[in-house]
Amino acid sequence: MPTKTSRRAAVAAASSPDTAPAAPVAKRDRTHYLYIAVIIAVALGIAVGLAAPDFAVGLKPIGTGFVNLIKMMISPIIFCTIVLGIGSVRKATKVGAVGGIALGYFLVMSLVALGIGLVVGNILEPGTGLAVTDAVKEAGHAQVDAEAKDTTEFLLGIIPTTIVSAFTSESVLQTLLIALLAGFALQAMGSAGDPILRGVEHIQRLVFRILAMVMWAAPIGAFGAIAAVTGSAGVDALKSLAVLMLGFYVTCFLFVFLVLGALLRIVAGLNIFTFFKYLGREFLLILSTSSSESALPRLIAKMEHLGVSKPVVGITVPTGYSFNLDGTMIYMTMASLFIADAMGTPMSVGEQIPLLLFLLVASKGAAGVTGAGLATLAGGLQSHKPALVDGIGLIVGIDRFMSEARALTNFAGNAVATVLIGTWTKEIDREKVDQVLAGRLPFDEKTLLDDHGHGAPAEVPEQGGEKELAKA
Repeated sequence: MPTKTSRRAAVAAASSPDTAPAAPVAKRDRTHYLYIAVIIAVALGIAVGLAAPDFAVGLKPIGTGFVNLIKMMISPIIFCTIVLGIGSVRKATKVGAVGGIALGYFLVMSLVALGIGLVVGNILEPGTGLAVTDAVKEAGHAQVDAEAKDTTEFLLGIIPTTIVSAFTSESVLQTLLIALLAGFALQAMGSAGDPILRGVEHIQRLVFRILAMVMWAAPIGAFGAIAAVTGSAGVDALKSLAVLMLGFYVTCFLFVFLVLGALLRIVAGLNIFTFFKYLGREFLLILSTSSSESALPRLIAKMEHLGVSKPVVGITVPTGYSFNLDGTMIYMTMASLFIADAMGTPMSVGEQIPLLLFLLVASKGAAGVTGAGLATLAGGLQSHKPALVDGIGLIVGIDRFMSEARALTNFAGNAVATVLIGTWTKEIDREKVDQVLAGRLPFDEKTLLDDHGHGAPAEVPEQGGEKELAKA
């Protein structure tokens, strides 16, 4: 028989905090299966594209529809993120410093990307020996996009017709401008603006929940997109232009893992492989859709979850998607050299540098144009060196395959830039960064939000059952 003392000890032990009933185990992250399905869909899409090219090309609207579903969420997410971030910061100079550092960094990295592309392009000389037919010339001229704008039109285009039209246009910068103005206005209102900030926070929760629902269509969208790309290009185009493709992919790889990896290690003390593992689902999404914009909303959510403050994320990510196009810079450099060689008019270094600096500026004017890489290249060559436009048709067939590396490099550059700028401005929680990258603080795939993140204006009542993963 147990003694009275042993019974008291047992009761005490049962009521001790150390032996309190364990918290309910979080439900398994079902999105794990979603991204396995995306991988399978990509493999099936490639198979269908090779086996039935004509049928596969007809699947293109499926991929386009999925990307459009995500793009419709970009403007409200950017608006909410920036308003919450700036509205909760009491010193406007901090926001100005973030923007200035970001633009300076983007300019430097664009020049570095151009330089690397210049070196590799001159070493490989991939266009030598190709023939430019009349059909190729016609295809090249067809790529000169009337939507491409000069610098003046681009700057004026940042100003929307109305406040509401900024959310219905495809210009990320228009939304950025309205969000900055709203954020600074709420900042000046002080405590009177807190109810509005709480309302914006509720809207942000709604928008991210809708995005989480849209993501379940990713396997279908990935299948349609990759099948159409494979079917339209075909094996012959891939074989004949393999040197250019391989050279471009290798150049992007070197830029990301040597240049960006070194910067991330030196400035932030982070391993780029660990960092990219955290962003693995976003890279898969870009690979399957050929669009870096498809991962923009998730990049914003994940950078905030990582520990970078809302103002830094809200300013750096949207601005970077227009001004920090490292992959596009490398692409335009190598493509220009490729076309010049293919047409039998190779450019000297003295001719290359002015052309590439011109393309650097032109790429900002065409930011937001669909298929900006090829359209910008065509428009830039038409304005600066018209004779080379005839050769653009040579790369039309493989442009979508090159856009994979272009989009992945652009995304990687913006992700790294966000961490670097957060570090330079001391707007990053290093302890949280370590926890997140070590897997101890998983990203909540259900809400895409942190309820105890940075810069929230006030605590919002929690809804039961929504945050098991965030609290794990």
